[in-house]
Amino acid sequence: MPELPEVEFVARQLRETLPGRRITAVETRWERSIQGMEPAEFAAEVSGRVVTQVGRRAKYLLLTLDDGRLLIIHRRMSGNLLLWAPDDPEPLYTRVVFTLDDGRRLAYTDPRKFGRVALAAPDALPAAFATLGPEPLEDAFTPAALATRLAGHAGAIKAVLLDQRVVAGLGNIYADEALFRAGIHPLRSAASLTAEEITRLHAGIQGALTTGIAHGGTTFGRHRDIYNEAGVNLEHVEVYRRTGQPCLRCGAPIERIVVAQRSTHFCPHCQPPHPASSNGGSQARRSKRAK
Repeated sequence: MPELPEVEFVARQLRETLPGRRITAVETRWERSIQGMEPAEFAAEVSGRVVTQVGRRAKYLLLTLDDGRLLIIHRRMSGNLLLWAPDDPEPLYTRVVFTLDDGRRLAYTDPRKFGRVALAAPDALPAAFATLGPEPLEDAFTPAALATRLAGHAGAIKAVLLDQRVVAGLGNIYADEALFRAGIHPLRSAASLTAEEITRLHAGIQGALTTGIAHGGTTFGRHRDIYNEAGVNLEHVEVYRRTGQPCLRCGAPIERIVVAQRSTHFCPHCQPPHPASSNGGSQARRSKRAK
């Protein structure tokens, strides 16, 4: 699933080209891609509207229309938004097509058909996003705010970071990268982190996300930007998918374990278990032996 950097990179591309463009027609190729109304009603409501703004909340793209309503696009496992010129071949797995007034088309493609496109009034957003945590790149997300979100969580910090109620938009890739930057073992109890460690983790989260955005996201498989290009952040990760390779800091082999049913990558030297507890180390050893 695209994480915050992949979605934010696409949002920034769309901000450069979409505001001021009128949607002249909407065609739905897979009816279940449209959420909350019938495709014919959706097409009638959206056709003729002008896109005024492009935003993002967590892993959701938000396209504001000139009547104040928003298109909410959740790409989920395999969805992409591709800007399709009139003379270009049609993208594969196209589910919804938005024709623009300059002849281009914005194609929502989705091989696995899990993504959804919805039209919503602005006053519906607070309820729709009520369970989401703070945006990690906004000014309000401070070390103190992160400490408040982590308070009372006794589970492994990696699992807690994957909870969208704690931090919005953070997923498997960037949780691994943030924990490495902070020097925190992924099996450490969230409640065991000191104030200094939380400050390091806050910086690690923001740094990992900013790096991901700068390199177009950590895309592999089918994820693409609006020009059908893959991001290159996989060339810049420090632990993710680097099992057995030397740590870029200390040279120790990167290890892989499973936390919250997700592959988790870390450096055993730079991210030691909590010295007051052997639980993290024993779980890591059990997971390593089970590989």
